[in-house]
Amino acid sequence: MMSWFPTAYSSSFGQFLTRICEPYLRLFDFVPPIGGISFSPMVAIIVLGVMQYGINGLLVTLFTAL
Repeated sequence: MMSWFPTAYSSSFGQFLTRICEPYLRLFDFVPPIGGISFSPMVAIIVLGVMQYGINGLLVTLFTAL
């Protein structure tokens, strides 16, 4: 979303977000842009959701077995 606001990258908050998010987003650079739009952030968010779902399921299984 920061690409929609050109001055967002130059703000201190924008620089902080870039420093935190960019290493994770770089893992998904293999996703080719379609029509000039990069879908790698969407893939990254989906992967985070799947990981969260899996970890939550694992924790529920571990703690209900006690």
